[in-house]
This record gives sequence, C-alpha cells and structure tokens, in this order.
Amino acid sequence: MADLICVAVDAMGGDHAPGEIVKGALMALDASQHIKVFLVGVADLVEAELARQPYDKSRLEVVPAATVIETAEPPVMAIRTKKDSSLVKALELVKNGTCIAAVSAGSTGALLVGGQLIVGRIKGIRRPPLAPLIPTAAGVSLLIDCGANVDARSEHIVQFAQMGSVYMEHVVGLKNPRVAIVNIGAEEEKGNALVKESFPLLKAAAGINFIGSVEARDIPAGAADVIVCEAFVGNVILKLYEGLGATLIGMVKAGMMKNTRSKVGALLVKPALKETLKAFDTEEHGGAPLLGLNGLVVKTHGSAKSTVIKNAIIQCEKFHAQQINDKIREKLVL
Repeated sequence: MADLICVAVDAMGGDHAPGEIVKGALMALDASQHIKVFLVGVADLVEAELARQPYDKSRLEVVPAATVIETAEPPVMAIRTKKDSSLVKALELVKNGTCIAAVSAGSTGALLVGGQLIVGRIKGIRRPPLAPLIPTAAGVSLLIDCGANVDARSEHIVQFAQMGSVYMEHVVGLKNPRVAIVNIGAEEEKGNALVKESFPLLKAAAGINFIGSVEARDIPAGAADVIVCEAFVGNVILKLYEGLGATLIGMVKAGMMKNTRSKVGALLVKPALKETLKAFDTEEHGGAPLLGLNGLVVKTHGSAKSTVIKNAIIQCEKFHAQQINDKIREKLVL
C-alpha cells in the first residue's frame, strides 16, 4: 500500500459529475495497479455511483466534501470561503502530502487560484502555466500556456519554454524538443509587442532548442514540440483544435455510413482509420498540468467524460515517476 501513487480526484467538478468522474477513476484503477484514488465529493452521491460496479476497495477512498465550487463563482472568494468544497479538499490532499496530484474538471479559475494558494509555487516560478498535450501528425506537442495567464510578460514566456522542454523530454521522452512561439509569420520582426519582446529572450535562453516562430496552420503538422504563447492565444488554439477535431471525426463517421457502398468500404478501412482517428482525438491525452507548483495539479475541460478522467489520472503516474518538479528546479536554476 505504501508504494501506491495516490491521486486526489475532484468528483464534483465538471458538467458530468459525479457519474463520469467516478467512472473514469475506476477505469484508471483497472488500467494501472500502481494507483490509489481519493475521490473527493458529496459522499452519498459518490458512493451511489460506486455501487454501480465492482472495484478494488483497497485502492479507492472516498473523502467527504460538503460543498461544490461552481464555475460562475469568483475564484479567489470561492477558494477562501469554501474550505469544505471538493476542489479545496482535493488540493489540500496534495499540500499535506497524502496525494502526489489532484485532478479536476471543475472551475478553471478556482483551480488556478487554489493551486497557487494551497499547493504553492516552486520558488522562482513567476506564473504557473496550463500545458496540455495536443495531437499532431508527428505525435504530440505541448501547448503552453492554454488558459492560466492572459497577461503574461516576456520573462514568463521564457519560463514556459523551459518548463515545457522539461516536460516533453522527461514525460514524453523527446530529447532536445523544438520550441517555437506562436506568431502570425515566420519573420522575427512580426508579431505583437509580447512576441517581439519574447523572441530575443528565447533565442538567448540556455537549455532550450528554440527554432523561432510557428504559425497556427503548421501546429497540426507537428512543426514544433513545445508551443509557447500567452493564455488567450493558447486557449483559442486549444478550443479550435478540440472543436475541429470532433467535427471532422463525426463527419468521417457519418460519411462512411451514408450508403451501402460506403459501408462496405468502411469495413475494409476500419482498423487503419480507427487508429488514425484515435491519434487525433484530444481525449486520449488526458488533462493539462499546471506546471511550476510544488505538487501536480491537472485540469481537464469541463465537459470531460470518463476516458479523459482516466487518462488524466494515469498521466499523474508518469509525471511522478520522472520527478518533473525536481527537474524544473534544476532546469531553471532557481
């Protein structure tokens, strides 16, 4: 039991809580024998979901929480006043060392505030960014930041690049990952004030493989491994990515069922097509870690269902095994 990797899961966060959250947690237990899940939420509701299927009771614990932080609530006020909420109690399990990570599909703002106030930042980290893996033709790329810092400065962008490089090298296993900044052209003189200020700092930064600018149209092809930007741009890219991917997958499936001929063709190409479509499904890559904290905090989108929750929990295991926080401290020489 002492060797198990403990992950706190906010069972009440998201559009499909607690049903899909609980289901995803149980899927994670099936997928890895090394994980123990602490489901934090309204006990009666969580236990009612657990009663629907068998599970390893030695690797799951329900942590009662009386309240829930709603998406529309002011984040700072919610974190300070709702001490008995599922989100706050999940983060406290990380702070006190009971769990190595917290996963939530709940309020992004509250999670960002709680991550910094409760779990705390690594010394020297100015702004923790949200960093999801996104599928590309070359595998995956890390989009950093996608929602935490809409008013980022150039020194923040450099830290994003450094932390993103650590993540891609040690979690994804990509040596010397290519770093690029999102821009409206390849030329160094292009871009807004933030991009122009950040570009020379990224060129001069030690320990990153900066290759210059990347345009949005080149991201799906895998033009860079670490894609840095401030959160407004990153969030737009991520939401468009998710929406377009889901739309195309739906259109392909509908087209293959259109008539008898297309159905016959679908049977022939189904195995290869299924693998290809799966590679471009954002749900396969779990959630977005909030990098630069003293513990791991992972945010999934509010509409996350069981597969996303499962993958986000499994993601925590690899993060922990690679000691990412220690490597971030070393990389940034804090």
